[in-house]
Amino acid sequence: MARTDRLMRLMDALRRLPAPVTAARLAAETGVSRRQLYRDVATLRAGGALIDGEAGVGYRLTEDPALPPQSFSRLEIEALVLAVGELRQTGDAALEDAGGAALARIIATLPDAQSRQALHTVLRSFRPPRPASARVRVDMALLRHACWEELALDIRYRDRADRLTEREIWPLGISYSERAPMLLAWCCLRRDWRVFHASRIARASLNGRSFRPRRVPLLRDYAARR
Repeated sequence: MARTDRLMRLMDALRRLPAPVTAARLAAETGVSRRQLYRDVATLRAGGALIDGEAGVGYRLTEDPALPPQSFSRLEIEALVLAVGELRQTGDAALEDAGGAALARIIATLPDAQSRQALHTVLRSFRPPRPASARVRVDMALLRHACWEELALDIRYRDRADRLTEREIWPLGISYSERAPMLLAWCCLRRDWRVFHASRIARASLNGRSFRPRRVPLLRDYAARR
């Protein structure tokens, strides 16, 4: 792992994990030996990060030079924590992890009183687990990448009548319902817009084609139809 990536992972772990964090836990999180972990902590301190603690005790990030100080009202803090908690309902573990990491960065910049409020929020969201039929098996990272980079996908899709079809689609966006993520795309087979249930996509792969020149006209067409 590159040194910069290793140090970024260490900072993320210090922001995210309950303090004080033991050297053993930090070493496991960043995939290095304890000796390397001690050197990395020293490097971060030399770079301006205020990290309290020492070997055998644990570490606490008290000031992060990469993040400017921020302040939020108590209700804003509750809203942020609730919104990130809702990501558990998306069925996208990577998206949930990204939200948690972003929230940890925000909390790391708050004054002590507000940091404590973030640890003791009262707003919670509890929902029943998704049914097995709604679980997503397709790689959501691939779908996001295709949307971001405007790349065509070949998919095998199971429709409501339980028929499997092979299609080329041009994906433009992902939305989240209570049951499963939905992929908005232009379907080259049907020559029309379709909203695909991610849980019904049996297979997806990039086919090497880009629809970038068509993206804006397609979005205008979709907005006009709406």
